[in-house]
Amino acid sequence: MSETPTVPARPAAPAEGALPGPDGAPRCPWGLSAEDYLVYHDTEWGRPVHGDDALFERLCLEAFQSGLSWITILRRRESFRAAFAGFEISAVAEFTEADRGRLLADPGIIRNRAKVDATLANARLLADWPEGELDALIWSYAPKSAGPAPRTLADVPAVTDASTALAKELKKRGVRFIGPTTAYALMQACGLVDDHLADCVARGTAGR
Repeated sequence: MSETPTVPARPAAPAEGALPGPDGAPRCPWGLSAEDYLVYHDTEWGRPVHGDDALFERLCLEAFQSGLSWITILRRRESFRAAFAGFEISAVAEFTEADRGRLLADPGIIRNRAKVDATLANARLLADWPEGELDALIWSYAPKSAGPAPRTLADVPAVTDASTALAKELKKRGVRFIGPTTAYALMQACGLVDDHLADCVARGTAGR
C-alpha cells in the first residue's frame, strides 16, 4: 500500500521552522495551511488519546488517509463517524454485508473497497481482544524518553524503529492496512511522540 506522510501537510519549504499564526503565536507551518488544520493542530494533534474505541477510530482514519491528504479525511470525519457507528468496535464488528454495501455507496466517506474491508475486519478482530488491550499495546511503543525537539519539518522523521515494531506487532496479531509510516502517523496524532516543532505553541502537549 501507499504510505502517508507523518505530518498532515508539508509546506513548499520543509526546512522552514515555526511560523506565526493568526494570534501571533508560532506554530508548525502545516497547521497554518487551512483553518481545519489550525484547529486540529491546536486542539488535537499530538495530544494523548486513550481508549480502545478512540484509538480504533484513529487507526481507521490513518488507514483511510493512505495515498490522500489528511485534510480530505479531516473534513469528512463526522461523516466517517456517522457511517461507522462512532467507531465503536463492538458495533462495527456486527456490521453485515448490507452495511458494507452502504459504506461503499456513501459519498461522505472514502469509498475504497480495501480500506472499508480492512476496517470491518479489524473491528471483528479487536472485538475479541480484552478491554484495554489495544490501548495498552499501542502505548507500550511510546518512547520512554523524548529526543531533541525538531526545529523544522525536515527534522521530523517519517518512520522510526518504534513505529516499525508497532506495525509489525499489529500485523502479527492480524490487524490489516498498517505499515511503519502509518503507525508513526498514528503515534504522532495520538501523542505517543511530540513532533510539534521546538518553537511551536503546542509543543509539550504530548505524553501519557
